[in-house]
Amino acid sequence: MHPAAGRKGFTLIEMILVFTLIGILVGLGLPQYKYATIRAREAVLKENLFQIRKLLSQYYVDKAKYPPTLRALVEEGYLRSIPDDPITKSSDTWIEIPESLAQDEVISGTIPGIMDVVSGSEKNALDGSPYNTW
Repeated sequence: MHPAAGRKGFTLIEMILVFTLIGILVGLGLPQYKYATIRAREAVLKENLFQIRKLLSQYYVDKAKYPPTLRALVEEGYLRSIPDDPITKSSDTWIEIPESLAQDEVISGTIPGIMDVVSGSEKNALDGSPYNTW
């Protein structure tokens, strides 16, 4: 009888081969994971912008003027809370874009409302466009 016939286990070559294959698979998967999280944040940003813009339009239809701030959407029940910008991870970084008023409205003291909103991030998206231009 062979002395190793009763032993069970793996040879050193088998172990090296398995760990090499695992290393290759992990090396291929990590970049995909990194980009998957960025793509998920970009999708959330697009959805948040879409919903905020829809509510700004709804506010305009209801009241014939734009809200003075995003906080007004919360105070008047259009939003429960201002969503976080998923890129900056804060709800305080949204850039509010005011409507442009005609000269006679400025003279009469009309306060411009918020017509649009963009991300406050200075970073670029995966496609190369700045987040604050979406």
